[in-house]
Amino acid sequence: MAIPASKPELLGQTVVVIGGSAGIGLETARRARTAGAELILVGRDPGRLERAAEELGTPRTEAFDATDPAALATFFGELPTPVDHVMVTAGGPAYGPLLDMSAAEVRDAISDHAVLEVEVGRNAVGRLNPGGSLVFMGGTGARRVGRGLGAASAATNALPPFTAALALELAPVRVNLIAAGFVDTPLSASLLGDEIEERRAELRATLPIGRVVGPADVAALAVHLMVNTALTGGTYDIDGGQQFVS
Repeated sequence: MAIPASKPELLGQTVVVIGGSAGIGLETARRARTAGAELILVGRDPGRLERAAEELGTPRTEAFDATDPAALATFFGELPTPVDHVMVTAGGPAYGPLLDMSAAEVRDAISDHAVLEVEVGRNAVGRLNPGGSLVFMGGTGARRVGRGLGAASAATNALPPFTAALALELAPVRVNLIAAGFVDTPLSASLLGDEIEERRAELRATLPIGRVVGPADVAALAVHLMVNTALTGGTYDIDGGQQFVS
């Protein structure tokens, strides 16, 4: 007797990917599309968005800076129909010695990513279908206080409680945080330049998984957080064991 084919897990659902034109965001959009989702891609670069949309076969894109509260409010307010999931890869920690930063820079470095979470949550209220979810990106690399990390450790460690608090306030919408270590993306390669191959070799030699974490690994976790309706308020590490061997 033949086993019936399973239905794609996101069939009939709409996924918004903020930061969806490259790297982890694009890979998450690709995986969500394979799982049957309709997509809305958001990014700052219209040209890159257009190329990503063409590749994935989705006509729905919006180009704006997600850290602009007014632009974010306009985007959610003008959605013609409710959506099911929102993945946010925009934003990230700011590194550098604390004493080299102005008061405004310290304030922004500590709060920017958390404020983005709150603004997305605030504007998504009423625009998400029951059972929907918000998925945010954080990291594991700055959890330990270290020389040169500056405010990044404070910012990184603030995100899990922010996520849990949002999950309580937005219930039954689910809210989760992915904390990634080094991920082999084009952005990582551009930041490391000639040192990227050395970094890859180091990670392959030291990580318990014996390989480098890629965007597809993070995308698989992101889509799982969308479809598993028992998960909310949590922080999910994905670094190949990097934090235990660094």
